[in-house]
Amino acid sequence: MPDPKTSPSQGRKQSQMADPDGSAPDLELLGDQVTLQPRGYIEPLQPAEDGDKERNLVEHMARFRSSPLEFLREVSLHVSGMGWRAYDNVIGQPIFYPGFSENMIASVLSTPILQKRITELAEKRIAVEEKDGLLNKNDPHYASKRAHRKSVIEQSLQELSEKLADEMICKLESKTFIRGAYYLTTQLLTRAYHQGIHVSSEEVLRLRKVAERTEKAKQSIIFLPCHRSHVDYVSLQLICYRLGLALPTVVAGDNLNFPVVGSFLQHAGAMYIRRSFGDDALYSTLVQSYIDTLLQGGYNFECFIEGGRSRTGKLLPPKFGILSFILDSVLSGRVEDAVICPVSTQYDKVIETEGYVGELLGVPKKKENLADFLSASSVLSLKLGRVDVRFHEPWSLRQFIVEQQSRTTGIPKGLDMKSISDTATRQKILRTLGYKVLSDINAVSVVMPTALIGTVLLTLRGRGVGFDELVRRVEWVSQRVRAKGGRVAHFGNSPTSVVIERGLEVLGKDLVGLVEGLPEPTYYAVDRFQLSFYRNMTIHLFISEALVSASMYIRVKRGGGPENQKISYEELRDQVLFLSQLFRGEFIYPTEGLAVNLDNTLRGLEADKIVDLHRDSEGKITTVGLSDAERAAGRENYDFYCFLIWPFIEAFWLGAVCLMGLTPPLNHQGDGWLDMNKCQDSSQLLGKTLYHQGDLSYFEAVNKETLKNSWTRFEEEGIIEVVKSRAAKAQRKTRLSPDWTPRRDAETGKIVPEGRLWDFIEKIAQSRREGKNRRDGATVSTRVLRLTETILGRTLFAADSVGGSLSEEDAKVLNQLQQQKRRKSLRSRARL
Repeated sequence: MPDPKTSPSQGRKQSQMADPDGSAPDLELLGDQVTLQPRGYIEPLQPAEDGDKERNLVEHMARFRSSPLEFLREVSLHVSGMGWRAYDNVIGQPIFYPGFSENMIASVLSTPILQKRITELAEKRIAVEEKDGLLNKNDPHYASKRAHRKSVIEQSLQELSEKLADEMICKLESKTFIRGAYYLTTQLLTRAYHQGIHVSSEEVLRLRKVAERTEKAKQSIIFLPCHRSHVDYVSLQLICYRLGLALPTVVAGDNLNFPVVGSFLQHAGAMYIRRSFGDDALYSTLVQSYIDTLLQGGYNFECFIEGGRSRTGKLLPPKFGILSFILDSVLSGRVEDAVICPVSTQYDKVIETEGYVGELLGVPKKKENLADFLSASSVLSLKLGRVDVRFHEPWSLRQFIVEQQSRTTGIPKGLDMKSISDTATRQKILRTLGYKVLSDINAVSVVMPTALIGTVLLTLRGRGVGFDELVRRVEWVSQRVRAKGGRVAHFGNSPTSVVIERGLEVLGKDLVGLVEGLPEPTYYAVDRFQLSFYRNMTIHLFISEALVSASMYIRVKRGGGPENQKISYEELRDQVLFLSQLFRGEFIYPTEGLAVNLDNTLRGLEADKIVDLHRDSEGKITTVGLSDAERAAGRENYDFYCFLIWPFIEAFWLGAVCLMGLTPPLNHQGDGWLDMNKCQDSSQLLGKTLYHQGDLSYFEAVNKETLKNSWTRFEEEGIIEVVKSRAAKAQRKTRLSPDWTPRRDAETGKIVPEGRLWDFIEKIAQSRREGKNRRDGATVSTRVLRLTETILGRTLFAADSVGGSLSEEDAKVLNQLQQQKRRKSLRSRARL
């Protein structure tokens, strides 16, 4: 809040964090009163008599310790349905009645596709038994015995399907339970996120109208949120409850189905599925049958487009498992249509970040259990700020499919869905759908103050920053976010300084430290690794500028004056193309293509006076260099973009260097296949060693997820080969592709730093940040390669006592994968 002595006009001048005119106002709910804040709303200068008013979606509720009688009264009112919003007259299909679960199971089991699958599996089993001699075709009673045996198998599969369905489906059938669950989760949420859940009034009013329309059409709203925390699905359920919308069925991994908590979540809307279906045809068909039944009935549905939670803070590539089931429901004609609603959930602070750091540094992920769930109660006493949830404008899945189909075939809209039978066409539509949802999520995401602070602290050259400078840089980043079409969370007319103080308080001393005894408050990043989670929440907005800046760094780092640091347009374009393809699995790029995006980015940097563009007589860009204004400002804006992307460049460089260690020793017997997990664990150990010895600038480069992504990218490029046996719990194996394997010196046995892989490493290194011993490749070609050989090569190949050969089954799998990759290589690749 602004100082009470400050006039409203002064308050408006101080505020650099408020959204510009045209942004949607927040929704304020206090107790049983709902107020829409008008555009340009200015918070009152004096606190209201009833205390601070937060524009949030969950009211402050009585505490048992301070007011036990009031607490018990509120619980009684909520459970009985007499408290605020008894959850009556819900917009959506009826679900809260006894017997709903039994009816749902019966509907799922009776679907034609499941019955057909059961018949097919029974026939396959009969064929196996005939082959094994268990059924004799020459037996005079063969036909009756076969029919009886088939009936027994089908009955067994029916019973198994019923058991699996009962474990899978959500059991939303008690309104009394939902009322109590709402009160309990609201109590917990308001303890942790003391400023509640904030939403846009325009967005939720639009969502209610869509819900009313889909209810009449008996269609489902499919919520597709990003996933950073377990709080994601809690907050969305609470929003639907408060808005009077039918609660969605939420797809959850069966790892959450542990005693007490698992049952609670299932009765609050969770449907449990396995993390991996493998070759279980019955189970995958059962999941498809359940999704069909939900969408045919018009029940709202929710699944996380990224699959699991993002441990890095940025959006992950889309997972296509559940999405493919949804798409197939409509493409097959079993479901007429469904409405897609991308959702962005942002936090001042994510509860699980400390656990994420441990996982990313190599600590094995613990299986969820009740003890860990209860231990979270200590976290709930923290003041973690607020949650901001934003809803993209919902759109028709059927209409999306028709538009994609018409683009691909050139056939006018309105074509029958069943005509899309080509697998490649379906896969293309599925991928486009996934990335469109991610793009929509990014479009409505709100950048929180903690993300701005984390971004500034991790993009400065110095150890720390004064408070006034921190305010200035946060305001600059805020302006750049808006200029890129992003949104910054608004706080009425609160000055930027107040918002930053609030953000620093939420981040806490474990993440951001304060140096005492100096002329001005000076802040520094205490835990850069954990703080990078918040920086990564903004990077998608600046990825084009970051890639261009890192590509320019090839020349900028040479020094020697402005003329020596200019880069030709062709060299810049080549490096941007290289980096954009390298990171195509990490970031979501604009869709206009490389040439258009590059030129747009360069013009934007020119308008911001960061670069100078030199053109020929025809107006074509010939060279690019830093502007005089940027040099006079100490390169702070240019450096900002470089600092955003450098940790990722370091991580991929580290991943590529580690591949050198996969070079088989001289006279090695076998094909060089190694355990993939052991290779990646050794890569992380090498990265930690290089960081502490000064050859890596960023500890974030040893991030396990980013390193895995780099190896996935190298696999796509054919640098490494990866195979996973179909056997249960089988580990993936990897080796360097023959075309990329470096040679060893015949006398010393050392890896020779040359060849295709070495050139690839050097190409990445060109855009790395200059640091210790990096004026040439001597350090990498000697000491770093020696460490790579010691930590990876010798250790991994010494443990490979079998010689690294593949089984016959694995060899078949590898051959199939190689054929698929050859087909994929013919398709166009995503570029900047």
